[in-house]
Amino acid sequence: MNNVAHQANRLDLPAIQALAAGDMAAIDALIRDRLASDVVLINQVAEHIVSAGGKRLRPMLVMLAGRATGTVGAEHHQLAAIVEFIHTSTLLHDDVVDESDLRRGRSTANAIWGNAASVLVGDFLYSRSFQLMVELDRMPVMRILADTTNRIAEGEVLQLLHVRNPDTDEAAYLNVIERKTAVLFAAGTRLGALASGADEATQQALFDYGMQLGYAFQIADDVLDYSGDADALGKNLGDDLAEGKATLPLIHAMAQAAPELRARLRTIVETGDTGALPEVLTAIEAAGSLDYSRARALEYAQAAERALDGLGDNDAVAALRGLARYAVERGH
Repeated sequence: MNNVAHQANRLDLPAIQALAAGDMAAIDALIRDRLASDVVLINQVAEHIVSAGGKRLRPMLVMLAGRATGTVGAEHHQLAAIVEFIHTSTLLHDDVVDESDLRRGRSTANAIWGNAASVLVGDFLYSRSFQLMVELDRMPVMRILADTTNRIAEGEVLQLLHVRNPDTDEAAYLNVIERKTAVLFAAGTRLGALASGADEATQQALFDYGMQLGYAFQIADDVLDYSGDADALGKNLGDDLAEGKATLPLIHAMAQAAPELRARLRTIVETGDTGALPEVLTAIEAAGSLDYSRARALEYAQAAERALDGLGDNDAVAALRGLARYAVERGH
């Protein structure tokens, strides 16, 4: 089926959220129930980060992949909660590593309770996710999630190696995205299909969809860090620069720049000089780097949609197609 034909079978975000609403309410209730601890500080930190909301995109992907390939039930809800716990634990750890003080428009947990509490509660969420997966007592599930969390940890270390490194190129950047973002998307979509009894080829198709979507989503996110509205984003523009992360818009601008400008941009990356943000924005604009990055994100979004071509058409598949488009068209 060509792209024009698919367009009629692509839901917009409100329709996707409406389709998933019942499942998401059940998942939220499960998350809150399983977060509970008799250690008060764990409850305070966990409640802070969970109540911040966010898109809940990863658990939604588990449910939609399940519905795209069969019927869904309590196992899907538990898998979705596991994926969200893993994601939330990485946010707590990320904010400590990045020394962030703002996420989704609110103070980060480390800004309120300190780094030690954030790291340790992140560990609690990781280990709670493993308790939940052991309850399901399915070796394929445990293998997928154990491999995924290990890859995410590799991604965290890999990103650390590239902090304030002006030699980070597009290939290295994509390598970090694969491990830090895309593998959890792909695990979620694969698990949703697995829990619905899908065959191996269908699971692989949903895995491929999730992986490509993860790339599209993260590249689009990195574009917004240089082009979005700070209030809508819930974080400060130029945060990636401040944290010493050379993301695709800046990597592309440096590659295109004349030697003198490239040397200046390298110095800015090495020092994390946020005062130089106007210079960086000018260089990015002059090189057409935002358009280049958006085009790369769109390529991945289109690849995600192509991965669904063998699945036939139903509301959940249309929702997955819609999320691929939403990933690259959103404003925050």
